[in-house]
Amino acid sequence: MSLALLFPGQGTQHPAMLPWLDVMDEAFGTLGLLTDMLGADWRGRLGDAGWASRNNVAQCLLTGVSVAAWQCLEGRVPAPSVIAGYSVGELSAFCAAGVFDAVTAMRLARDRAEAMDHSVAGYETGLLAVHGIQAGTIADACRRHGLAVAIRLATDRVVLGGLADALDRAQAELTTEGARCTRLAINVASHTPWMASATTALAQRVAAMPFSVPRAALVCNFSGAAARSPGDLKRALAGQIASTVLWDTCLDSIAERRVHCVLEVGPGSTLSKLWSERHPDVPARSIDEFRSPDAVVRWVADTLAGG
Repeated sequence: MSLALLFPGQGTQHPAMLPWLDVMDEAFGTLGLLTDMLGADWRGRLGDAGWASRNNVAQCLLTGVSVAAWQCLEGRVPAPSVIAGYSVGELSAFCAAGVFDAVTAMRLARDRAEAMDHSVAGYETGLLAVHGIQAGTIADACRRHGLAVAIRLATDRVVLGGLADALDRAQAELTTEGARCTRLAINVASHTPWMASATTALAQRVAAMPFSVPRAALVCNFSGAAARSPGDLKRALAGQIASTVLWDTCLDSIAERRVHCVLEVGPGSTLSKLWSERHPDVPARSIDEFRSPDAVVRWVADTLAGG
């Protein structure tokens, strides 16, 4: 009976997320790193959507909270057989797989955000979620408006990235054709060619860093497949910043390993819901649905025992 872990990305943070973290001894060190980066009042400021959605805030926030949450669960649930992170969630995933420690994850989150902001300095860019329209129509809209597919969730469900005014035009056009479109609270064109300089910067940053071989299969956004060697992991971690996140392929790669339980580790439940839509036969929950880590541990144990 095997367990898979999913680590979420930006946009899932909210004021009421994982309140039990604040009283867990296991989370103390990583939350301290988060406090050093964002200030002691970071949780109180989550109600300020403008602050919480800033790239340099959100990436550190998601990494710190997700890593701290896993530290509260590690050793209390079975060791995962496969792990994947969505966008910046890869930093938490790499940490959970033992590729690097929490301090490194937090520093890379800060450096990643800084490099991404620098890539689009002076431009207004962003992301647009598009659902319910076929790939050919999406590709045509991208060509007309100079956009790129930033994240692929399914054949009819993607996130587009590019200049803000181009996203506005594409949204108006695609909505008239029946698509459901939502602008995301992310102000950089992540996972598009706009991020080329950020990929170069992060690649240079990790080149000399020690990466360990992961303790579990680590499925990467860059390829949708598992990588194991430190060199491949470094290329995947840096490369995904300017390339399409192949999240649908990532989920299928996890499913191919015949896991019996999927746990989303972090705020929100976006990834567990996406899993349930694509692979409904395998139970999935987010830890943000539970009132304590004890409840998470019980659910995982009961689910694996029933599988």
